[in-house]
Amino acid sequence: MKDITIISEGHLIDSGILSDMLNLITDENLDYRIEKIDIGKIVNETSRVEIKIFGEDTESLDQILPKLTAIGAYEKGAVNAHFEISNKDAHAPEGFYSSTNHRTEVYEDNSWNKVSQQRMDAVIVKKESRYICTKIRDIKKGDAILCGSESIRVYPPAAEKKDDGFAFMTNEVSSERSYDVAVDTIAAELKHIKSKGGKTVVVCGPVVIHTGGAPALAALIREGYLQGFLGGNAVAVHDLETYYYGTSLGVDMKSGKPTHGGHNHHMRAINRINGYGSIKEAIDAGDLNDGLMYQVIKSDIPYCLAGSIRDDGPLPETVNDMIEAQAQYSEIIKDTDMILMLSSMLHSIGTGNMTPSWVKTVCIDINPAVVTKLADRGTGQAVGIVSDVGLFLIALAGRLGLDF
Repeated sequence: MKDITIISEGHLIDSGILSDMLNLITDENLDYRIEKIDIGKIVNETSRVEIKIFGEDTESLDQILPKLTAIGAYEKGAVNAHFEISNKDAHAPEGFYSSTNHRTEVYEDNSWNKVSQQRMDAVIVKKESRYICTKIRDIKKGDAILCGSESIRVYPPAAEKKDDGFAFMTNEVSSERSYDVAVDTIAAELKHIKSKGGKTVVVCGPVVIHTGGAPALAALIREGYLQGFLGGNAVAVHDLETYYYGTSLGVDMKSGKPTHGGHNHHMRAINRINGYGSIKEAIDAGDLNDGLMYQVIKSDIPYCLAGSIRDDGPLPETVNDMIEAQAQYSEIIKDTDMILMLSSMLHSIGTGNMTPSWVKTVCIDINPAVVTKLADRGTGQAVGIVSDVGLFLIALAGRLGLDF
């Protein structure tokens, strides 16, 4: 009989991490014994547990260790990190460690060292005394790549405490969650982040325009509640269509009725912007004086419109190089406190893939499946609010006392 001892620290009980670990051990047909456990007695105290795991052979223990590492455990008597050198660009050694989006530390030189630029599905590269999450495509020949998980410690986000305004907002999506409480909670969080000089980024789909939520969202940007804007070509195109022609997808925004010839309005809006050279140049020329993109550009917040295969036009500002768009998205969400994802499954999942798990992430969509897909792809911290996004934004701006 072989054995290893693992250690885990944090809010193990209320977060469910301890039960997850024990279930994982038994699911792998292994046995365990809790050697030592210290449980926090008050709300801010953490717990610590040592668990000895027994298996028939070393192989079974080697297989479970990476799975336990991913949910916050590390082997007692951790070994120094093992690095191997990449032999070519965009290629890692076979045994590379693939990162999670949780806070991570690497054990080397008798100390635990923080990993920077945390994101899922990356390798960890050592550069001098730094440990950096790096996408495989960005590996350079000669980079030192972390291999194995024996020297890794991961910190999954602990459960929010009851005195936290976000505590009721679990990542279980439900249409029965109190809409008013959700709006109040997010409004309070936006105020808090703004007051401390923090950062909130919005991921926006064209449904925001179609449902009439753009004026409310523009007001949030104007009043300094949002510090970054991510979207695609379509949200900008239909915002411009609304400004120039009063329609979105050819439907009159006031009457809700299709307009004669309205199907080509978005193409005419693109052509009009192309005539000026860019959205900003249309603003500078006095041709564009209101709307969502007008407010994004006038407020001078960083933004990126990521192109896709389905785009009309596209607009001059749309970034059609996928790798460059990913890089711009990643830069804009850096050091973000909260991300609001507004009815754009494509861009929300893309953003979620590069967002650390400790960033508050709220997804508002009429379709409950969107949040489920986010979680299935690794963004487990996403809170889902089932709502018409236009009505939600109008209510949110109203709670904040904004005119629009």
